[in-house]
Amino acid sequence: MDSQVLADQVFTEILEELETHPEANFCLDGQTSILDEYVNTHPENLYRIRELVKDERLFVGPWYTQTDALIPDAESILRNLYIGITEANKKYGKAMMIGYLPDTFGLNAQLPMLLKQARIDSILFWRGTNFESQVSSPYFRWNSLGKDEIIAANFPFGYFTGQIGLDAKEKMDSFISDRYDPNIKFLHEHGNNNDILMPSGIDQMNIVHNITKTVKKINEQSNFETKISTYQEFVDILRTKNLPEYSGELRLPTYSRIHRTIGSVRQSIKKQNFEIERKILNRVEPLMIIAESVGIKVGKGMLTLLWKKLLESQAHDSLGGSVSDNVAEDIMHRFKEANELADGIENLIKKKIGDSLKLNNNELLLFNTTPQNFDGFKKVSIMSRSKNIKFDNVKYQSVKVKKHYPMRKHVLKMTEKGREYFDEPEYFSLICKIKVKLKPLGYTVIKFHDLPDKSEEVAKNKNNYIATNDLKFEFTNGKVNFVNGGEVILDFISLLDSGNDGDTYDYSPIQGEKEKVLPFTECRVIQEDGVFEKLVVCGEEFLPETLESRLSEKRDKKFAYQLVISLNKISQEFSFKVIFNNNIESHRLRLRINPNNEILGVKAGIQGGVINVINKKIDEDWRDKFDEKPVNIYNFDKLLNVNGRNVSYSFFPRGLKEFEFDNRYLYLTLLATTGQLGKPNLAWRPGRASGDTTNEGHIMMPTPMAQEKGNWEFTIGMKLNKIDAVHSVLSREINEIFDQSVSYQKQTLNLFINRLDNKIWPTEVSSQVPRSLSLVAIDNDLVISSIYPSRESKKYLIRILNDSDEILDVANKISRGIERVDLFENRLDEGTEIMPHSFATFKLRNNI
Repeated sequence: MDSQVLADQVFTEILEELETHPEANFCLDGQTSILDEYVNTHPENLYRIRELVKDERLFVGPWYTQTDALIPDAESILRNLYIGITEANKKYGKAMMIGYLPDTFGLNAQLPMLLKQARIDSILFWRGTNFESQVSSPYFRWNSLGKDEIIAANFPFGYFTGQIGLDAKEKMDSFISDRYDPNIKFLHEHGNNNDILMPSGIDQMNIVHNITKTVKKINEQSNFETKISTYQEFVDILRTKNLPEYSGELRLPTYSRIHRTIGSVRQSIKKQNFEIERKILNRVEPLMIIAESVGIKVGKGMLTLLWKKLLESQAHDSLGGSVSDNVAEDIMHRFKEANELADGIENLIKKKIGDSLKLNNNELLLFNTTPQNFDGFKKVSIMSRSKNIKFDNVKYQSVKVKKHYPMRKHVLKMTEKGREYFDEPEYFSLICKIKVKLKPLGYTVIKFHDLPDKSEEVAKNKNNYIATNDLKFEFTNGKVNFVNGGEVILDFISLLDSGNDGDTYDYSPIQGEKEKVLPFTECRVIQEDGVFEKLVVCGEEFLPETLESRLSEKRDKKFAYQLVISLNKISQEFSFKVIFNNNIESHRLRLRINPNNEILGVKAGIQGGVINVINKKIDEDWRDKFDEKPVNIYNFDKLLNVNGRNVSYSFFPRGLKEFEFDNRYLYLTLLATTGQLGKPNLAWRPGRASGDTTNEGHIMMPTPMAQEKGNWEFTIGMKLNKIDAVHSVLSREINEIFDQSVSYQKQTLNLFINRLDNKIWPTEVSSQVPRSLSLVAIDNDLVISSIYPSRESKKYLIRILNDSDEILDVANKISRGIERVDLFENRLDEGTEIMPHSFATFKLRNNI
């Protein structure tokens, strides 16, 4: 709301200045959402905006909100571009087709490929470059992993390099001699550039008044000639030049801070973002396709609204977490709204299909929301009068009680006679795991019936291990060990704690403190129906409750924690769950993985692929070369793969975004909590505090919410692979691990299990809905990035990733006719071949 108040004044002044000074132009921050908010309160100015956009003097888009480039899903980045560009074109006449990211905390290596999906072939950005070790010039050709190429223009000193405020106008001599000309000279010398980009602006800054007069004064005193230009004009100049080339991420803190440890700040924001992305991509969008195929209409504008709510929290500061608690509350509220929209759309679709099928209360509607065959376990919820049920035609199942609802007396029921009262019997909420085979992109109905109650649903034993074939996890002498055939790996997984003297931008170690391994003291084994086993390892330790306690070496708070290792004996898959109540302030918790005391290679998932990660030597004089220490701590997306001595381990964390490794161990950051928005003189970030907190007149701002107090659960899947597993295999495993269990039971025991069940009334217009459905079949070896409704009726889109070094032809891998399109559904004459390490989008007709 503060931003809207500021924009109201700034944007109005921009329009007036542009209309009275035809030589001036202005870029509106590269995002349409802020302009939408302004137009909502100033609809009378829409015509003025359109005219200025038409004359190429006001530039909007291409983003809906200016995205972070290292944390959100690749699909979030693409939908951000899609919504930003389509709505800018529709509302304002034209989008600025430049990937404008002036303040993002680093850029991932596949961003050129993602931008090319939106037909954008250039980017303007600030942070992450090094002209000594990466590329020799701020202007270069940036290649993705698959050689998608874009033109890149970097302003290493920020989008305020040529900022002309009132102080600059009043003290033009010192502005030119101390700032303006030295910056131009630096940009000229690095790459021998004769055309230099000098952006002039900063957060919420007014437009430069009478820019022609100001530029004239600059040219009278500067050693260089300055002219008024536009970003597009500058990019067109670069197209004619022989530019150096670069491939890889841009994340070095050479000329500005990159906040290399921001991937674990305010983990609650990152975790919520991840879960909502999965809801939209793996549940809501496929369900909308299924619903449309059987005649159930859900407004596609609702899906756009859902994406907008999520994207509003994916800007670099928001998703990074480098915000005040006041802003963090706004972010979490947007997540709440997005969750409610996603759940509501899903609820509506499932109930409408359930009503059309006239499901009985002992029937389960089970969906496959992927376009590929499924053979494995689904986890479903059932409301039942009995504590034990049996699914028909299901070979393996596990049933356990999640919650018991006792009998209620004198309950109201409306009947044809009016109000009647009765005693409502007890019932149970059951969690069931069932092994099923499901056809692609559709649903089936499975029946179940009551069985006599078991005296004990879950069996406990005194073993200290869980095992299948030659794989075993065991707890011995306070350590969790892993046995793989004849190889025994001692202390395979540990929980580590250290103090955090950092802020909401960065973790900072405490001088002299060593990271502490938290002890495990006891274990128990839980068996479920002979298929699932859990090794529950517990521990507790006294830790410093506050940063002050830690600095005085006082351990005054008991911290308890659990590590639950789950085994599926059928699929021979393991997963980990870390559970704790965080009652400690200003600390960092990490999981340490030991692939037999030697790491021979690491691969990490990123947005749109997988990269090999190599640690770089950090010189002792790093303070002379960097704005912050270039620590070997990295962001990743969904996957980490580590080569041990004899086997490759793949880990699939839900929502974690930060890791580190050395020669022996892999470290996954769970939390890095803090109570401060900004701090000066951190161990790895010397000098001023980040943000505004050390600017003149600003105060240091506490952030108690960033201490992340309360209950936490982190889940991490694990698979074993061959050494140097190919990227396409790893990407395919991501799809398998993050597959969703989507089901529906039409029941009247509890109408609030699905929030909208008691508000969705059956419609009199009923469609012929089949008892089972499958819309398309795609080979299981293909990597699906997303499947979602087309803007055209009765059509949908599938985006496929070719994460290999070879061209991939999908002509015979999809069961029905496909049409190659771009992000905006324009037809492409590129056939069915997908270039290496790239996306391709196909349109299919939605019919049964």
